[in-house]
Amino acid sequence: MALMVAVLFAILFQGYVSLASDPDPVRDFCIANIDSATNIPCKNSSDATVEDFIFSGIKSHGKFSETGLASIPVNVNNFPGLNTLGMSLVRADFEAGGVNVPHFHPRATEVAYVLEGKIYSGFVDTQNKVFAKVLEKGEVMVFPKGLVHFQMNVGDKPATIVGSFNSENPGSMKIPTAVFGCGIKEELLEKAFGLKGKDISKVRKKFLSC
Repeated sequence: MALMVAVLFAILFQGYVSLASDPDPVRDFCIANIDSATNIPCKNSSDATVEDFIFSGIKSHGKFSETGLASIPVNVNNFPGLNTLGMSLVRADFEAGGVNVPHFHPRATEVAYVLEGKIYSGFVDTQNKVFAKVLEKGEVMVFPKGLVHFQMNVGDKPATIVGSFNSENPGSMKIPTAVFGCGIKEELLEKAFGLKGKDISKVRKKFLSC
């Protein structure tokens, strides 16, 4: 029940966003057509059912990563009913001490609602000023579009947040992976971070993804 309330809150909060990241829809709905055999972007509206507008994948937490985070995105990629509606969600669960590493969403502002636990949460603006605070159950924080932000469970029990985005597909770029995991020349990283080659290589082994 609490999760349902959190999701409804996040959805209603979107009404206060004055400018959506995605274009305004030109029809009631456009359920993404996942049939790759056609070039028709929308499912025929006459074939739509209530199930096209329901997603049940966040009833429980996902698989936890090495950082103690389990996140389940709810966007147009796994919920076609969101297509053209300009919004999406994420459920994020944290083990005690779990971290959501510094990252940003290139196409959306995020509103994060703390469902359970205590989360050290914040973002960094373009002047490198940090805005951070420990949020408790029932509190909300906004992360402006494109700014690096982060979260860490500072409580001794698991924590859960629900994030809402003003884009059907906000995207996510994790800073450690983007910098160390995608083939940027080692010489550049040595100069940028003042590290030796062996140190860069050691870090890269953790984030190699490309």
